[in-house]
Amino acid sequence: MKNKVTAEFRRRLRLILKSKLNGKNKIQAINTWAVALLRYGAGIINWKVAELKKIDRTTRKTLTMYRAFHPKSDIDRLYLKRKHGGRGFIVLKHA
Repeated sequence: MKNKVTAEFRRRLRLILKSKLNGKNKIQAINTWAVALLRYGAGIINWKVAELKKIDRTTRKTLTMYRAFHPKSDIDRLYLKRKHGGRGFIVLKHA
């Protein structure tokens, strides 16, 4: 089941990143549509912290591949709230 959920998460992530949305709306769409899938299954599936970190790392790699995140950009700034100068991406480990 974990493989199915992660595959669907990656599929949704790629669909969002292929769209013509601006940066703010892309991050918001990822938070509401893709991360919600992992949140929904969090009560049923027992995720290990290492697995969530791996999904988070592949998410950042995918963001870089689709030019939504610069490879040398600060990772911490990706997770800060927008009102504090960040991008507003939800940390999967805490979700």
